[in-house]
Amino acid sequence: MNIRTILFSPYAIHFIKMKRLVLISALGLFLSFVLVSCYEEIPNNPVRNKPPTTKIFLEPDSSISKQPSKINIHWTGDDPDGMILGFYFSFDGISWTFTTKNDSLFELKIGAVDTIYNFRVAAVDDDGNGKYDIQINQNNINFGPEPFTDLNNNSNWDNGEAYIDIGLIDPNPAILTLPIKNSAPVMSWNVLSSLPDTSLPAISFGWNVTDLDGDETITNIKIALNDTASAVFINGAIRTITLRTKDFENNIPLMDILIDGNPNNMAPVKLPGLMFNENNRFFVQAEDISGAKSGWITLPDSSHSWFVKKPKGKFLIVDNYKIVDDAASFYNAMMDSVGLPDKFDILDLQKANLPYLNTTFLETIKLYDAILWYTDNDPSLDVANVTVQNYLEAGGKMFLSMQFPQEIDLSQIQGFLPFIEADTSYYSATIGVNRTIGSADILQYPNLLTSRSFARVRSFKLTSVGVTPIYYFPNGELKGFIGFESSSKNIFFIGAPMQRINGIPGSVKNLLIKVFFSDFNLSP
Repeated sequence: MNIRTILFSPYAIHFIKMKRLVLISALGLFLSFVLVSCYEEIPNNPVRNKPPTTKIFLEPDSSISKQPSKINIHWTGDDPDGMILGFYFSFDGISWTFTTKNDSLFELKIGAVDTIYNFRVAAVDDDGNGKYDIQINQNNINFGPEPFTDLNNNSNWDNGEAYIDIGLIDPNPAILTLPIKNSAPVMSWNVLSSLPDTSLPAISFGWNVTDLDGDETITNIKIALNDTASAVFINGAIRTITLRTKDFENNIPLMDILIDGNPNNMAPVKLPGLMFNENNRFFVQAEDISGAKSGWITLPDSSHSWFVKKPKGKFLIVDNYKIVDDAASFYNAMMDSVGLPDKFDILDLQKANLPYLNTTFLETIKLYDAILWYTDNDPSLDVANVTVQNYLEAGGKMFLSMQFPQEIDLSQIQGFLPFIEADTSYYSATIGVNRTIGSADILQYPNLLTSRSFARVRSFKLTSVGVTPIYYFPNGELKGFIGFESSSKNIFFIGAPMQRINGIPGSVKNLLIKVFFSDFNLSP
């Protein structure tokens, strides 16, 4: 029997059919088992995405009671089945702000009374819907549109602009109740702020301000003259100002406010309320970010007065003379004799008691076109060094009758008289009576003669440029020059008391006329 016979015999064919049936049955049974097993593993209720939870805290950890009005709040979130995308926070439960940060510093604006804030924060997970939503409404809260990067600044989301795909939001936002106690600022006068009983319309004030919530929370300083209803606001960081006005035509002028006494840094507002030739009072108050205010502080207090004089004209005499003699009456008479009766004012540096002396003095003399500053041999050199050149640069003209101490560093003089040689001067303990002080230009400047002796006399060697030598001792009492004028004719100096060198009648008068009205080109 060959193979062919065996394979295709009826018995063989039957065997093969039976075997195929068994294999098919087994395969069907296996597939049924697999299908049943898979079906049994599919739950009837699939697990849904769980929302995140949120925690909130202060750092460092402390009890929640009467916090300052500037406070740092921290928060964190946890998501059991995903990632935290960010947070929404709100102080009123209505307006919500999205952030990816875990903390923020808040300035809680309140009034003068204490306030309670309820701060809410809700974590957001990353299970968004994959598209931009113009409104996020969850848990009966409208959180607004999804945050996005507004590339074209049209306030609307456009295709291609990145956005944050908001997922589930904590349905129970964490809440922190904040009882906020605001501390009002406290003010006091700076130790340098003391008003004279009388001044011209240039004066400086300084104050101290503290706030328990932080001095940086002081946002405004209010200042007023005579009436707090007319107060103006300046920046809360300012601690010193100088007030001045050159509006002498108005009986109630507006005053410039120079911050830190700097004429190049003036406040954008002007201060009303000044009254010429009357008593005045200055008020100042501080206000913080919450609107809480200090009490008003005032200068002068109720037991003192501050009278503000209206300038009479273009000329000011600065009396820097401590010796008791006839100097004051002499200079008054000389000003009358040159045609300036009732057209000049006098500032007595010893009695003026000016606050912030250098600044206030400079702004005071800048009210005038010309200054006649006379001294004994103890002049206010520090003031002169700070103010003279600044005054001249502002367009002023100055006549100096000034003596110096026996021992002096010449650089102290050179600071405001740059025409002298800093290494050479000539000194005499005294100059007697009937000594000639000769003029190098007799046709322009009169010779002078001592009518009384004067002590501690100093003359100078002058530089070769920028100065015109005028007065000297022709009989050799001292070398150098005791009188000179700048080449620009804006400052004249003589190192002698003029009431003691008027031995030739009318000579000092003629010198003043020459300098004031010819060299300085001023009119009476």
